[in-house]
Amino acid sequence: MNTIRNLNKHMKGSRGLYFASLLSIALASFFGLLQPQIIRIILDVGLGNGEWTGAAWVGKILQNLGGAPWIQTHLPLAAALSVAMMALSGLFLYLRGRWAAIAAEDTARRLRERLYNHLHLLEFDYFSRANTGDLIQRCTSDLETVRSFLATQAVEIGRGVFLVLLTGLLMFRSNALLAVVSLSILPAIVVFGYIFFQKVRKTFQESDAAEGQLSDTLQENVSGIRVVRAFARRDYEEQRFDKRNVDFRDKTYKLIRLLAWYWSISNLLCTIQIGLVTVVGGIMAAQGTITIGTAVVFFSYVARLLWPVRQMGRILSELGKTSVSLGRMEEILAEPPETEEGTHQQPIQGSIEFDQVSFGYRPDQPVLKNVSFRAKPGEVVAILGPTGAGKSTLAHLIPRLYDPQAGRILIDGVDSRQWNKRKLREQICIILQEPFLFHRSVKENVALAVQDAGDDEVCRSTRLSALHDVIEGFEKGYDTMVGEGGVTLSGGQKQRVALARTLMRQPRVVILDDSLSAVDAETDERIRGNLKEAFGDSTVFIIAHRAGTLMNADRILVLEDGQVTQEGQHEDLVATDGLYQRIWNLQKDGELAS
Repeated sequence: MNTIRNLNKHMKGSRGLYFASLLSIALASFFGLLQPQIIRIILDVGLGNGEWTGAAWVGKILQNLGGAPWIQTHLPLAAALSVAMMALSGLFLYLRGRWAAIAAEDTARRLRERLYNHLHLLEFDYFSRANTGDLIQRCTSDLETVRSFLATQAVEIGRGVFLVLLTGLLMFRSNALLAVVSLSILPAIVVFGYIFFQKVRKTFQESDAAEGQLSDTLQENVSGIRVVRAFARRDYEEQRFDKRNVDFRDKTYKLIRLLAWYWSISNLLCTIQIGLVTVVGGIMAAQGTITIGTAVVFFSYVARLLWPVRQMGRILSELGKTSVSLGRMEEILAEPPETEEGTHQQPIQGSIEFDQVSFGYRPDQPVLKNVSFRAKPGEVVAILGPTGAGKSTLAHLIPRLYDPQAGRILIDGVDSRQWNKRKLREQICIILQEPFLFHRSVKENVALAVQDAGDDEVCRSTRLSALHDVIEGFEKGYDTMVGEGGVTLSGGQKQRVALARTLMRQPRVVILDDSLSAVDAETDERIRGNLKEAFGDSTVFIIAHRAGTLMNADRILVLEDGQVTQEGQHEDLVATDGLYQRIWNLQKDGELAS
């Protein structure tokens, strides 16, 4: 029932078309069932010269028309009427398919958009836990399973129910005994279909999970193909992929075997049912208990009825698949979106203060411990520390990608949790350690931060990031396509594109999270000189491992094991025994040696 409720929820906006589709399948079934009745009249009254034994009101109409002689004279008209019934049935079947397909596509589009938009609203931490390949599979393969069910199978449920009820009614009105015989195996088929549904649902869930793991492995290897080749790990990755591939194949085979068993057993049951009707109906017709026309009608109805009933097993299996796929998508939609408690939306002046801030991705493993410092508007604050000291975590707290678990962060004297996240992030730019570039041109990647950015603005940003001359050297210049993730550019070029993108925004607070690590020292110095001009009175945080990159900062923070152990300017820290002095001496000696 949860599946039906969820489907109904997502079908909002297309329910009218679905209702029209259900009405069409009902009319198609109705006209399809009328056709054997016309054949019955032709056989019993027109050709057999017999009396009509069916509905009394039809008998009166035939009598008023002239009885059997009139029907014999108008056999072509009766045949044409039979063809017309099938034509009408075909027309409504076409309308059912068309309207159901349109409704399914609209539902899939809305669901796809809802998933996409919801992913953009989730907490930053969610994506550190989720597998990209699995998310893609849920938004594509699983969604396609739901779309296919809505387009083809969902309406067939209505057809099956309508056919069973109407056919059963017509059969019992014609001959109760033969009707009981005709429907005797139907409960067994339904029970078998339900048991099959339970089996398929569990097996498809396993198959779908295996496909998600396969997709994730494929996505990882395609994205990291250069790493795989650089370390000559192709054989290992092929074996890893083959293992996932075999697992997916075996679980899919299991699903196929279940389907094979269902169709085989249901074929046997249907053959038994047809055999029973043929034997009993033939005996009753030979004894004169029923007419030849009535026997033909029963043969026709049983044949028409068994196919949709057999299809119910397939529909139930598809419903099982849809239930699993819809459940996997609902898991994404059930993830709570990023909460927005803050209402403060003033322009930022640039004052940032950490007041006894503590934070950990796990409560029992703090990354930052009672961190306190203050950055004045327009000040350049440098942060230095060993790997794992909490530098990037500190950077993520400022734009509220995470909120502190203890203490507070004051932005212009206002607790960061009181700031509206969107307004805050519009005024704070962070360049992450691993910049991501889209598979678009260089110009589009740089202009991404500002809508309708002009060529002059783009060129200004690339000049400040020491990238303009490099771009001009490309064959297509600013129209050069950047591979997925920036794969066609060097590490330093990717970082400078990301920096140019940030410069387009001219934010009030800028965070450079080791974003010039792949740039050579000379270019690094040029860029740092340009940043003074570019950012002007903006507050700038620079996280780096090069002491030379940080030496001109207004304030330097040394972070060790999640705590600020040193704070001051370059001259003071060089003269004080501590981590900064050791790093400075090591790097200075290295430069002299080279």
